Amino acid sequence: MTPLAIGIAGALGLLLLAVLGVRIAYAAAFVGIVGLVVLMGNPYAALVAAGTIPFAKSTSYELSVLPMFILIGYLAYYAGMTRTSFEAAKRWFGWLPGGLAVGTIFAVAAFSAVSGASTAAAAVFARVAIPEMLRAGYNRRLAAGVVAAGSTLDSLIPPSALLVIYGIIVEQSIGDLLIAGFVPGIISALVYCAIVVLRCKLDPSLGRPITGYTWQQRFESLPPTAPIWIVILLIFTSMLFGWATPTEAGALGAFSTLVFAWRHRMTWGQFRGALLESAKLTVMIFTIIWGVLIFVRFLGYANLPATFSGWIGDLKLPPLAILLAIYAIYLVLGCFMDAIGMMLLTLPIVYPIVEGLGYDPIWFGIIVVKLCGIGLLTPPVGLSAFVVNGVRPDIPLGDVFRGIWPFLLADVLTVALLTAYPQLVTFVVDLRVR
Repeated sequence: MTPLAIGIAGALGLLLLAVLGVRIAYAAAFVGIVGLVVLMGNPYAALVAAGTIPFAKSTSYELSVLPMFILIGYLAYYAGMTRTSFEAAKRWFGWLPGGLAVGTIFAVAAFSAVSGASTAAAAVFARVAIPEMLRAGYNRRLAAGVVAAGSTLDSLIPPSALLVIYGIIVEQSIGDLLIAGFVPGIISALVYCAIVVLRCKLDPSLGRPITGYTWQQRFESLPPTAPIWIVILLIFTSMLFGWATPTEAGALGAFSTLVFAWRHRMTWGQFRGALLESAKLTVMIFTIIWGVLIFVRFLGYANLPATFSGWIGDLKLPPLAILLAIYAIYLVLGCFMDAIGMMLLTLPIVYPIVEGLGYDPIWFGIIVVKLCGIGLLTPPVGLSAFVVNGVRPDIPLGDVFRGIWPFLLADVLTVALLTAYPQLVTFVVDLRVR
């Protein structure tokens, strides 16, 4: 067999293992090592080539930002940021049709700016927001769907672990990517809100307005949200004006969140729990990166990315048609794979194609992360839906997925908008001080 044929066989083998339920980290590492042995003809040399990856990537400075961003999210929960953001959003937006759901979206968006994990946002707001909506008579599908969909904003709004991983894979500025995610994240939240308001306007039984709050009560809800805005400003401005690297900005955000958590009377047990959960999630992400990058090295030896990129480039198709085909690939893979594994597997092949077509790599990173966010919602994997169901087992998983479909439409509209107007992503990056 030629190296190219071995590379294709390895890619198909990995897809088969993923469909059979083998964890992507172990499946990718296994296929990568076997492929390297076959291509190199020397087991010792293949193991050495694969064994250098964990050390090389673990000592990468860029990866040090991940545990900082993840820790911020866990500490933010103990700092009371979830409840204060939800209470303020409820008082300010409850008067709208579906106002509690709208408030939930804005509260999740605010929490996303101090959290690095979508699953954490889904779990937290399933506990905080869903009971409030159900007590107010909201449709349970809408309540579950809005929490699951809102949690995916975490993948766009910094601090975002997915944007960091994208930057590491394609060797783009992590600072630029994190800065670029703010506006698309806000746009996505606004589109979600528009969908909720429109649906509840047409069918008020889904979620009626919450009235009775005075202007004084609304303004009284703002001071408790100050910790969120302080952390957001520290992270955003320090990166925008070049005062700190992403890792330094993450450490600054984690420290300030820790201070607010102590002021909120976080116990030593809770602090220990936050550190342990952050460590567990970080190790999981690092393990996936190690396994998949072994597979990527195998693909490089097989010359599959360069060959596939050249073949696509020779097709007589408009660049937009190729781009839409790439979108479709991500949407299909998102039904069966987690976001990190999907990015690590596809980007070595897809990114050279997109770069050859002349698209901006920062803009494409935002698009890829948004498409991965859609994968968090689509069955049968739909991780955010499973998290919501796990926290609220009284809401059947089928109802969670049914509540999600309108937000999938909103995501498609957001991707179309960002594709038609890429400057919505890039203009903030142009303002960044180098």
